[in-house]
Amino acid sequence: MKSKVYIARAREENDLLSAIDTLLERVWPDGISSNDLTAIKLHFGEKGNKSFIEPRYVRKVVEWSKAKGVVPFLTDTNTLYRGWRCVTPSHIAIAAEHGFGFDEMGAPVVIADGLRGESCREIVVDRNFYKTVKVGFEVAAADGLIVLTHFKAHELTGFGGSIKNIGMGCASREGKLSQHSTGSPRVNREKCTACGVCIENCAFRAIELSDGRALIRPEVCSGCSQCIVVCPEGVIHVQWNESTARVQKKMAEYGLGTLKGKEGKYLFMNFLLKITPVCDCFGHDRPPIAEDIGILASNDPVAIDQVSVDLVNSGGEDRFRDIYPQIDWSVQLDYGEEIGLGRRTYELIDV
Repeated sequence: MKSKVYIARAREENDLLSAIDTLLERVWPDGISSNDLTAIKLHFGEKGNKSFIEPRYVRKVVEWSKAKGVVPFLTDTNTLYRGWRCVTPSHIAIAAEHGFGFDEMGAPVVIADGLRGESCREIVVDRNFYKTVKVGFEVAAADGLIVLTHFKAHELTGFGGSIKNIGMGCASREGKLSQHSTGSPRVNREKCTACGVCIENCAFRAIELSDGRALIRPEVCSGCSQCIVVCPEGVIHVQWNESTARVQKKMAEYGLGTLKGKEGKYLFMNFLLKITPVCDCFGHDRPPIAEDIGILASNDPVAIDQVSVDLVNSGGEDRFRDIYPQIDWSVQLDYGEEIGLGRRTYELIDV
């Protein structure tokens, strides 16, 4: 059976803003009821980045949702790396700076995983890499989920689409760390000042002073990665040592956990506009790798990502492997289908 994916194409005669209404009509889930608290998951863009989804499109989704009687809120989770989006206060500030404030959107921003990325709900998935996954609490607690994704190439997974947005993007900081790394964070001991802030903030007492420098004991560390955020010198870092294939599979299992309990209550929209070669987490823009294609909508995260890849590569070349030849981006699609996240076979319908 093929999953339906709808497309509003980026043509001069097409008004993509008004086409969002038509797309939402086609994929609006029957399970989302009046007064449901509905998370609109997106990426607000790192400070300095301008390739994220334009606020006017997000505002249109908010308005349409409110007309359906639901209570929408905009959301994302805090980042694993140190930056403007690694803690909630500055994350919300950047969202507002980029045009996602309440006055512009008509809906509040609620960062899903708490002040420092520590708030989550543990969800049973019972798959190959995870028995349980840790999803940002406010996403897990929401009644419905609307996933808005700026589709682009990605330096770790080949491309970043809906699967990544719900798998990596909805995970708590601990969940992100477990997807990216096989070990605990590591201290750059040469630059450590032994201030003790990381020790004071480690709930698991996994950090101690050794020879006048902080030392993380991996046998005790839970992987919450709070130390990365609180270190005033920025000398505690993630060990980015997981293979790209395993990251994609872990990401898909997290996506499965994000959607669990929301069956019939979620939809996906991929924005194939300003299709950049890197993630919106970079604090700058780069030239697009393809012309604007349009906006896709579906209830299947695997199918919408498969269509997105096929459209970008429709000229016969694999643009993603041209940029990242070492990454087999198909892993996330294959594995997503294998674990029941969605289907790779689709029917593409113009609106």
